[in-house]
Amino acid sequence: MTDPQLHDAAESDEAQAATKAAVFNAAERLFALHGFQNVSVRDITAEAGVNLASVNYHFGSKDALLFEIFRRRTSELNRERARMLHEASDRHGGTPPVREILEAYFTPSLRWAAPDHERRISVQFIIRARSEGTAQMRDAIQNDVSHLERFANALIAARPDLPREEVYWRLHFCLGMVHNNRFLEFDRLHHLSGGLTREADTQALLRRMLDFAEAGFLR
Repeated sequence: MTDPQLHDAAESDEAQAATKAAVFNAAERLFALHGFQNVSVRDITAEAGVNLASVNYHFGSKDALLFEIFRRRTSELNRERARMLHEASDRHGGTPPVREILEAYFTPSLRWAAPDHERRISVQFIIRARSEGTAQMRDAIQNDVSHLERFANALIAARPDLPREEVYWRLHFCLGMVHNNRFLEFDRLHHLSGGLTREADTQALLRRMLDFAEAGFLR
């Protein structure tokens, strides 16, 4: 027979994990939709349907919860990018062409941002983090470039004729394309184009971004 104390402990662990996940998901959604400063701990716990003390118990503080969401989602996104770059490298004997390097970087965030994708709210959260994030988030965005180094090195290998300084600058401009693909900018573009542009066409958007970015590395 199962030891009742062990059974109760297992149930307790499952309940704690469920509470922590509920807080995490509620916070991500509320912060993404309403902004970091406009969401309180009480808002989060009410949305999650848990005790008011749950945020501090599981994460330490509201800021720590924010950083945990940021850390987890950006890690997931960058792992997907790294996997795609690795696959491109395997296809091309270790030296993928510029377009496939850029495709590996662009695709995951565009896929997540698609209107019907389950990670769309995560993209909205990451966008918020770049403009409204805590000091810890801003420090990570500014100083943690380890995920970018593999792309810079791949581009340097793909264009050995370019000075390294030029490769870094051109990669920087490509990153600006990704960071500027925010929902409000899409709305503005939609008005500017008189309705011709459609953010929901992810494949068309990716193709246009790749055409533009690849051209930047051709000369």
